[in-house]
Amino acid sequence: MDPVSNAPRSLSVIVPVFNERATVAEILRRMRRVELPLSLEIVVVDDGSTDGSDQVLSALQDSTVKFIRQPVNQGKGAAIRAGLRAAHGDLVLIQDADLEYDPDEWPRLLEPILKGKADVVYGSRFTGARKNMMPLHWIGNRVLSLVTNLLYATTLSDMETCYKLFRRSVLDGITLRANRFDFEPEVTAKVLRAGHRIYEVPISYAGREVSEGKKITWRDGVVALWTLVRCRVGPL
Repeated sequence: MDPVSNAPRSLSVIVPVFNERATVAEILRRMRRVELPLSLEIVVVDDGSTDGSDQVLSALQDSTVKFIRQPVNQGKGAAIRAGLRAAHGDLVLIQDADLEYDPDEWPRLLEPILKGKADVVYGSRFTGARKNMMPLHWIGNRVLSLVTNLLYATTLSDMETCYKLFRRSVLDGITLRANRFDFEPEVTAKVLRAGHRIYEVPISYAGREVSEGKKITWRDGVVALWTLVRCRVGPL
């Protein structure tokens, strides 16, 4: 294939939102100011928020921001799948609606794909600067990455990272069913089983406390482990 014709020209950023009224306006402001060599489409999916996030998003919607409202909370995975159905970019990136991940690092994620080195790029919190990751989350993330590496013969340092960037063709080649935080292990497992290698780049990370809105718990870690095992032996 001609590398020029295969060069991506557009980026869709999918932003799942659930009760992020305090941060969603700021994250959109930061996203809009990033300078990119691609056209940008932002797809924000409000997943049944009850704190007024949908009202904030309605006021911020414009020609670059597509707003989808799910009337009932279904989970992060369901929100991302709804965003995928509405996204049209050659590349797809996931961006959480809190302020733990910095959109200024998008160019770092894009570089391996734009240079033809990768079709899938993850931003690793364990090879870049980070602060305030709770000990239980640190341990859980490391265990899940280790299990991923053992089951799928890879060397990831951060399977659970939010920052996952894909060529759209990669996602079109797999079937995603996860509704909640099990999206992270499911998409990783199925991408690896489909034969794609994942390129990691270091990113910074500023974690939140539960009191600030952190939603993932140890129960999600148990589900993630089961998802990794299930996807190893199940159909793509």
